[in-house]
Amino acid sequence: MAQSKSETERKYTAPAADDIPWLSDLTGVEPVAALADQGVQDLDAVYYDTADLRLARSSATLRRRTGGTDAGWHLKLPRGGDTREEVQVPLSEEIPDELRELVLSRTRGAPLRPVVRIRSTRSVRDLLDADGGTLAELSLDSVRADSLLDQGGHAVWTEMEVELAHGDPALLDAIEEALARKGIDRAESPSKLARALTETAPAGTVAREPGPVEDPATAGGQVCAYLREQARTLVDLDPAVRRGTPDAVHRMRVACRRLRSTLRSYRSVLDRAATDPLRAELKWLAGELGAERDQEVLDERLDRAVRELPAELVLGPVAARLTAWDAAQRADAHRRTLDALASPRYTALLERLAELTSRPPLRAKAARSPGKVMTRTLEKEYERLRRSMAPALELPPGPDRDTAIHQARKAAKRLRYAAEVARPALGGTARRLGRRVKAVQQVSGDHHDGVVARDALRRLGIAAQAAGEPGFTWGLLHGQERAAAGVREEQLPGVWKRARRSRPGGAHR
Repeated sequence: MAQSKSETERKYTAPAADDIPWLSDLTGVEPVAALADQGVQDLDAVYYDTADLRLARSSATLRRRTGGTDAGWHLKLPRGGDTREEVQVPLSEEIPDELRELVLSRTRGAPLRPVVRIRSTRSVRDLLDADGGTLAELSLDSVRADSLLDQGGHAVWTEMEVELAHGDPALLDAIEEALARKGIDRAESPSKLARALTETAPAGTVAREPGPVEDPATAGGQVCAYLREQARTLVDLDPAVRRGTPDAVHRMRVACRRLRSTLRSYRSVLDRAATDPLRAELKWLAGELGAERDQEVLDERLDRAVRELPAELVLGPVAARLTAWDAAQRADAHRRTLDALASPRYTALLERLAELTSRPPLRAKAARSPGKVMTRTLEKEYERLRRSMAPALELPPGPDRDTAIHQARKAAKRLRYAAEVARPALGGTARRLGRRVKAVQQVSGDHHDGVVARDALRRLGIAAQAAGEPGFTWGLLHGQERAAAGVREEQLPGVWKRARRSRPGGAHR
């Protein structure tokens, strides 16, 4: 069974492991009161990756380690800054299937093989507070790395790690200042594996993502930078979605939509013959994720509505029925998500996305200054929103108007995402437009969520009645949603009027 923990640490160049008279000075770092020697450990780890080092390029590591207090399989995934998530699985001979799945978005199905063996003799000391509690762990490692790739070499070095335990993250800054005064600096490599690959891998092996090939001062450079950011987000969120981490499905779905919307809006920059098939696959993935995300939103909305009712208006086992219904719906939706992520279609999508971001199909306009190109794109998306908004405001209440408002919501999203891409070029103009269009999206989105909620409440009411339960509360909630829809429909013209004041065009850089 896998276990997960958050790991916040920093690595430093260090003198020889036995040259440590400066260690006692760390007790002068508030609130460190003492150091406790925890002895010496011999660690032996084999790191696995694809032949072209896809894990290392995405700052992830997978190893099988023996020795020490946590022998087993360890998968480390970046979480930003000095923090990583470490997923641990008990020791076995073969790579656990669960870990293979968690790295799939990075490997894209390429086989994993041993790439480096790293053996360390580790001297461990705990940094304690005045009550004897462990604030951080300091490790001095004498390291030998041997490449397991053809024609690889070996390297030896000494390094130090300071890993936060239960202390304030600011403690790492204070310790770093104390170490700097002793001439001990941060290590250039973020991990042992990164250094090992740099120093032992065969010539020509690249252990990092290649840098952008486009000029960042061009329209193509800025669009591609945004696409790469969203592609990284999608890949990084995959393990969290598989493990059911809260909000992960929502964020991954948004990344899909941002990618798809950008490929559509910036057709003047990217060749649609290459991007349209990818857009179709992103639409498919967003749809598969949508079942789970929509159920999350719906359950939160209905649960809140029931809790806010006075007790005398809740007749029958309303909460119990809602809980059972949500559990069944959410289980089915999560299974659908996992099936999608396990499919060859998803792996092929990831491969296409990697191809797009590494070799973008740029058109002639990609080389132009971003100001005019992006302003023109925003003007086109604004016009699409204006045409969608007209029927949404003119139709009488009813299903046709509900559909029109939903279409306007989608157009507002596309304009908002296009404005996000344009922020580096258009500055405050794009930010202001995005902020006001987001208000349109929120009002229309809440309206659509209410439409979905009314349908669910109707079905729940029918099921309750068939079971001999009172239908009063379900009908009351349905009526509240209908009233809320009327309020949103009254708000929509006002937020749209404010958005029109930020109509794109005119000044740009």
